[in-house]
Amino acid sequence: MLDSVLVANRGEIARRVIRTARRMGIRTVAVYSDADADLPHVREADEAVRIGPPQPAASYLNAAAIIDAARGAGAAAVHPGYGFLAENAGFARRVLAAGLTWVGPDPAAIEQMGDKIRARNLMERAGVPVSPGSREPVTDAAAAAAEAARIGYPVMVKAAAGGGGIGMGVARGEAALAAAFETARSRAERFFGSPEILIERYVEHARHVEVQILGLADGRVVALGERDCSVQRRHQKVAEETPSPGVSAALRERMLAAAVRAGQAVRYRGAGTVECLVDAESGSFVFLEMNTRLQVEHPVTELVTGIDLVEQQFLIAAGEPPSFDPGAVRPSGHAIELRVYAEDPVRFLPRPGTITEWKQPAGEGIRVDAGYVAGNTVTPFYDPLLAKLCVHGADRGQALDRARDAVAAFRVAGPQTNLPFHADLLASPQFASGDYDTSLVSKLRPGKVPAA
Repeated sequence: MLDSVLVANRGEIARRVIRTARRMGIRTVAVYSDADADLPHVREADEAVRIGPPQPAASYLNAAAIIDAARGAGAAAVHPGYGFLAENAGFARRVLAAGLTWVGPDPAAIEQMGDKIRARNLMERAGVPVSPGSREPVTDAAAAAAEAARIGYPVMVKAAAGGGGIGMGVARGEAALAAAFETARSRAERFFGSPEILIERYVEHARHVEVQILGLADGRVVALGERDCSVQRRHQKVAEETPSPGVSAALRERMLAAAVRAGQAVRYRGAGTVECLVDAESGSFVFLEMNTRLQVEHPVTELVTGIDLVEQQFLIAAGEPPSFDPGAVRPSGHAIELRVYAEDPVRFLPRPGTITEWKQPAGEGIRVDAGYVAGNTVTPFYDPLLAKLCVHGADRGQALDRARDAVAAFRVAGPQTNLPFHADLLASPQFASGDYDTSLVSKLRPGKVPAA
């Protein structure tokens, strides 16, 4: 088993990984920028190493500094968490070349799934449903118009190499396509270093549903259930739940089987997520993308299965068998995650500041994964995620009741937070009914959500 690990991340996910590592007897090394010197993950690790100034490019995206920190601290492995360098195949290769264990999938799998067009083509060959879309990168407006005409409007326009909803847009006709293409192309080049664009059929009234998979050390790929991630602003998730209230037992079986085929197609090892769009009207689904890392919303799967996904990541990286029976996974109850951000709860714009009060809820079925405590400062350098408020109940009704009580009990003073939004979401008849899709937030905040 691994004896030590450097966690190449910050905030709540760093604390999350450290917690499991400590339970497993693995020595932990944290890294931090100057802006994060006082955060809890720095204190909770067995050792902490400064890696640079606040700017991400000089700290958490500085591969050389992170590898130097791992070597200097005598760490045997690197866990990337999510975001930053977690899906960077080049970084994974550098970790391995340094003689360290990479707690993640093989770099080749990261590379294959990191290009959306290549991933779509590979999934189609593996028998995973995909929507009509471009098989080659689209790099100019004329080619975009031709592809859209072939596919049929409406279409989704997005960066082939990127994620996070940056620059993503919907075009319902040729005039709208020109603007959407230019926005996506310029932002793709700026944020991801590649102007290549993917165009695919836009699924109206879609639910965003993803399947958690684990590629085990012995080569098997298992699916641990699905999560509904349809509550989004600017194409970014803000609340998730499992099981999805919009997925029937028959559809769930088909989705889980397709996700296993997706993992097998790239000989996947470790924790990963196969994301899909579900057509609520037809009950069909198509592959969206694969995230080759731990997801922000992984706690809801842990709550219904009782499986610690970070523990499984460590075991797989060490070549060990899982700590659960892959043939006897039986999810129980219902779980909901609400992402608590330091942001304006109406327009969802970041609101950094110093936290003067922090009182998180506790009790049966409540779990809070937090990156901050009172006295910490939320800076403008990073994503303003403060915590993940997760609840588990015997059924969806109980989970909703616990979520409402937990939101009401959560107290954060200093920066604005989106807790009022979550109160509105949980009071929404549409969310409570389970009959919702990715347009829900725009209905709750009509005309208020800025474009990506």
